[in-house]
Amino acid sequence: MPVEFIGFVSSQNHSEIIPPTGPVIDLAHIETAAKIHENGGFDRVLIAFHSNSPESILLAQHVAASTRTLGLMVAHRPGFTAPTLAARQFATLDQISGGRAAVHIITGGSDTELEADGDHTVKAERYARTREYLEIVRQEWSSREPFDYQGKFYNVRGAQSRVLPKQGDAIPVYFGGSSDEAIAVAGEQADVYALWGETYEQVRETVSRVRAAAEKAGRSNLRFSLSLRPILAETEEAAWAKADAILEKAKALQEKTGYTRSSFIPNEGSRRLLAAAEQGSRLDKRLWTGIAALTGAKGNSTSLVGTPDQVAEALLDYYRLGISTFLIRGFDPLVDAYDYGRDLLPRVRELVAQEDQRSGQKAA
Repeated sequence: MPVEFIGFVSSQNHSEIIPPTGPVIDLAHIETAAKIHENGGFDRVLIAFHSNSPESILLAQHVAASTRTLGLMVAHRPGFTAPTLAARQFATLDQISGGRAAVHIITGGSDTELEADGDHTVKAERYARTREYLEIVRQEWSSREPFDYQGKFYNVRGAQSRVLPKQGDAIPVYFGGSSDEAIAVAGEQADVYALWGETYEQVRETVSRVRAAAEKAGRSNLRFSLSLRPILAETEEAAWAKADAILEKAKALQEKTGYTRSSFIPNEGSRRLLAAAEQGSRLDKRLWTGIAALTGAKGNSTSLVGTPDQVAEALLDYYRLGISTFLIRGFDPLVDAYDYGRDLLPRVRELVAQEDQRSGQKAA
């Protein structure tokens, strides 16, 4: 199947090696990043959500207005907005953008971050609430008649939206979370399950667990996404030297960038990345865990290091494990996004097309 590439647009230029400067909402940066991704052939861009960040749906609206075809993947935390209202917000965005919206559900693994927004639920409760939330959202998107919903967390009576998604009865739902509770809900509700950049063995195991959860829910069409930070250079030696330089710069700038390692790692996804990092800084063919180990695996923090051809071949390995979406972003966000569009995306798409052709010939 064709692969999907998702980039990343933040509200300002910021990474582990770039301290934030200027306005928190830098419109010129947002517009430039969006256009680089669109021109580079990315399918979508992620707009992130944190307890202290600008509102993701509103940023996505500006990305949509700055582009013509680029898809949107809007991070969204269930429980802070009424599900019927959230459904209408995303349906409105889908209509305004011409059918380009998708939502990335992040229930949240850090109690401290959620408490900053007044949420004091425990993890099991949060995922139970997310299940109800998504059930209501999907009904709001698809129902042509008023509906009721009675659950532990929500009691909805006579809900019906006048605005429906342009894409049909729903928009794509991406879903993150590595705990058992998360995987159970993903199996029932997700269109695309998102993993961070783990080892081949870890990815194989997680894909198997999520597929089992989906089968239990009577579903068989769940797709998978993998998040990575490719580091490219003309030679393999130069690429590893570039990785080493990124690590040293990230160390020197930790206090300024905010990417410091916490004493407590709150979420299962980060713990899985750190478990990989404990095996070594270079794993499988070219998976690099240096930044994950340094920062405590704060989000998407593992890399594939090598020439564009080498990294494309490593991504093909993940495709063979069931990954059909790659969420990639760089440490120098604008420059790296340009390089990915020029040097990496075409190579991966060509390799995947060849792989699919071979598989089709074998099946015939």
